[in-house]
Amino acid sequence: MSKIKSLTRLTTRRQLLLSGLAALTLAGINRALASGAGTPQSSAVPPRAARKQTTRRIVVLDPGHGGIDTGAIGHNGSQEKHVVLAIAKSVRSILRSKGIDARLTRSSDEFIPLYERVEIAHKHGASLFMSIHADGFTNPSAAGASVFALSNRGASSAMAKYLSERENAADDVAGKKAKDKDQYLQQVLFDLVQTDTIKNSLTLGSHILKNIKPIHKLHSKNTEQAAFVVLKSPSVPSVLVETSFITNPAEEKLLGTTAFRQKIANAIAAGVISYFNWFDNHKSHGKKR
Repeated sequence: MSKIKSLTRLTTRRQLLLSGLAALTLAGINRALASGAGTPQSSAVPPRAARKQTTRRIVVLDPGHGGIDTGAIGHNGSQEKHVVLAIAKSVRSILRSKGIDARLTRSSDEFIPLYERVEIAHKHGASLFMSIHADGFTNPSAAGASVFALSNRGASSAMAKYLSERENAADDVAGKKAKDKDQYLQQVLFDLVQTDTIKNSLTLGSHILKNIKPIHKLHSKNTEQAAFVVLKSPSVPSVLVETSFITNPAEEKLLGTTAFRQKIANAIAAGVISYFNWFDNHKSHGKKR
């Protein structure tokens, strides 16, 4: 009995730590945002007073880039920002049809700083966050889909390092003000909460890759890791999905078709649903012990 009571106390203490740190982190982000009064907020974020407590799962989908930031550009002029918005909207529709509350960080061609994308996920009370991209590389032969989770120990590959540095530079187009606010996220202390979040992010990534594999080539068979600013939520499992390389002529052509974008969207949505099923089973087994 003493062991059971001890475990109960530890569990309660850990839950308090998780919820407390997440709340402190969100409060800090809000203070950081408050110091930059006048910064335009995304139209995708509902007023704070209008948000209601809910037990529904909320998935925040983040179409990469937007507005003055076009993202990667294909050989024939396709812009990443438009392709990924179309894919994200399809994923949202599929998840909603399955009873999952899916929302977008942007629903139109607008620029949103990286720090604000993370804040949007927090404001919505997201169960998970996913940034969707169709990136480019210096070599046009680079091809295939890949999924990335956060790393605070360096990148897992040269490609992961290259892509994270490229994505983290997205705020350069907005100047110093946006970049300074990103520094707040870089200073968040990664402790037990962040460790658990990264583990769940890696699992989410594996479920997405498993569903993409039958319909499209994988650039990397495992979830890669790098220090993407947009994935730096301390409490929300977050991944960045590179659906294809828009700088690869064949994949640029594929990304330009509704059929392929729908296939990728179906695979991503199936991966999210599979992850939630895994999470429920994992949690259920944990309660029985």
